[in-house]
Amino acid sequence: MNNYEDILYLPHHISKKRKPMSLEKRSAQFAPFSALTGYEEELEEVSRLTTKKIELTEEAKELINQKLQWLLIHKEKLCKIIYFEKDKKKRGGSYLTISDTIKKIDSINQVLETTSAKQIPIENIVKIEFLTYNDFIK
Repeated sequence: MNNYEDILYLPHHISKKRKPMSLEKRSAQFAPFSALTGYEEELEEVSRLTTKKIELTEEAKELINQKLQWLLIHKEKLCKIIYFEKDKKKRGGSYLTISDTIKKIDSINQVLETTSAKQIPIENIVKIEFLTYNDFIK
């Protein structure tokens, strides 16, 4: 006689005290779980790169101020603005580009506002280029 021949063909036991577990609950027992919650997000955040803000020369600042003065008079002119935006979580930030027209320049708070309601601190502006319709055709 083999080791299990006496019990091999016995009927499957069904408990009289408990009802059978649903298929969803049974499958949940074997579902993968994350032992370290938030670990993937933390890795993603650490690997995200930021850039250090560059300091402009006085000549570059003066050129930006001249262009801003011109844009105050010619608000309908389309321009491309490259500016630095500080990162909310890490040291540094990133350089962003927006193409828009100027709505107003708040000289008290030193903020430029575009017609799309984007507010850019003037001290963060790195470059301003004037655009024409031909720039969009290319």
